[in-house]
Amino acid sequence: MINLEHLFLLTGILLCLSVLATLLSARSGIPILLIFMLIGMLAGESGPGGIEFESYTLAYSIGNLALAIILLDGGMRTRMETFRVGLKPALSMATLGVVVTSGITGLIAVYILDLSWLHGMLLGSIVGSTDAAAVFSLLSGKGMHLNQRVGASLEIESGTNDPMAIFLTITLIGLITGDMDGPMDTILFLITQFGIGAVAGLVGGAILVQMIKRIELAAGLYPILVTGFGLALFALTALVEGSGFLAVYLAGLVLGNARLRDMESILPVLDGLAWLSQIGLFLVLGLLVSPADMWAMALPASLISLALIFVARPLAVLVSLVPFFRFNRREIGFISWVGLRGAVPVVLAIFPLMAGIPEGMLLFNVAFFVVLISLLVQGSTLPQMARLLKVEVPPELSPRRRSMLGIFQEDDFEMFLYTVSSEAIDGVV
Repeated sequence: MINLEHLFLLTGILLCLSVLATLLSARSGIPILLIFMLIGMLAGESGPGGIEFESYTLAYSIGNLALAIILLDGGMRTRMETFRVGLKPALSMATLGVVVTSGITGLIAVYILDLSWLHGMLLGSIVGSTDAAAVFSLLSGKGMHLNQRVGASLEIESGTNDPMAIFLTITLIGLITGDMDGPMDTILFLITQFGIGAVAGLVGGAILVQMIKRIELAAGLYPILVTGFGLALFALTALVEGSGFLAVYLAGLVLGNARLRDMESILPVLDGLAWLSQIGLFLVLGLLVSPADMWAMALPASLISLALIFVARPLAVLVSLVPFFRFNRREIGFISWVGLRGAVPVVLAIFPLMAGIPEGMLLFNVAFFVVLISLLVQGSTLPQMARLLKVEVPPELSPRRRSMLGIFQEDDFEMFLYTVSSEAIDGVV
C-alpha cells in the first residue's frame, strides 16, 4: 500500500510535469489535453511510473467533478450576446446532430468490429458528443479569433450536448441488459434531462448572483462560494434526474454576465481550478487505460475514428444546420472539423463497465483511442483549418482586464486595462 508521502510526491510531480508540458504544447502545436493524457499513460501501470489504478467508479466520479468545474468556468466566460447568436444552431447540433453522429458511427462500428446492432449503436452513442473540456481549451488556447456565430455555436454545442449523449447511452445499456423502461419513460427521461437542467441552471445562477450581491465576504472567499454552489447545483440537479452539466454551464453563464465587482477575484481562481480539473481529469483517464489492450484495437479503432471525423460528423452538421440556418460552406466545413472528442466519451465508456456488459472493456478501449485520434488529428490542426477555410476574423480590441469601480454593487463604472505595444505609441509625446 502506498504511503501518504509517496502519494503527495507522485501527485506533485505529475502536476508539475503537466504544467511544464504546456510550454511543449505551445511550441509544438500538440493539444495540451493530449499531452496530459499521455503523461497519465506513462505514469500508469504499463508505463515507467508503474502506478496501479483500476477504479472505474473513482474515475467516473473524478470525471464528473472535473467536468462540472470546467463547464462552470466556461459558462462564466461566455458573453450573453454571443450566447444568443449561437444558441439555436448549437441546440440543433446538440440534439439532432448527436443522434445522427451516433447512428452513423454505430453502423460503421457494427461492421468494423463485428458487433451486434445494439452494441454498435452503444459505441456510437458513447463517442457521439463533442467535449466541453477539449473545445473550450483548444479554441481559446490556440489564439484563434473565429467569427462570432461559428465560435459561439461550437462552444455552446459542447456545453449542451451531454444530455443527449447520456440519454442514448443509458437507453442502449437498458436495452442490452433488459432493464429498459417503457418508451414513454424513456422520452420523459430525455425531457427532464434538458428541462430540469435548464431551469435549475438559470434559477441557480440568479440565486448565486443575489447571494454575491448581498453577502459581504473577504475577496478570496467568493471563488470558493461560487465553486461550492456550482458543485451543489450539479449534484442536486442530477438527483432530480436533470442534467447537472447543463445546469452548471447555464449558472456560469448567468453569473458571468452579471455586473458584479467581485468577478475580478472570482474569474482568476476559477480559471486555475478549470486548469487543475483538466489536468487531473486527463491524467486519471490516462492512468486508467492499458496501452497494451488499447493498441490491440488500434487498426479497427483508427478506422472508426476516421469515419467519425470524415463521415459521421460532417453529415451530422449538414443535417442539423443546412436546412435550418444560413451558414456558408466554409463555416460548415470548419464546424464539421471541430467535432472534438475528449473526456466525455471516456467517462461515458465507463457506463457499460459499471453495468457489467461483457463487451464493456472493448467499448472503453475503442472510445479512448477515438479520443486520442480526435485530439491528435483535429486538435492539432485547428489554426490551419481556420485559416484555410477563412473563418478567422481580425482580433477585436479587448481589455486585458476589466474591474468594477465604485463603492456599491449597483455602481455602473468600469475600469479597462489594455496592453499597448511600443510601436503603437512611437512618436507620441
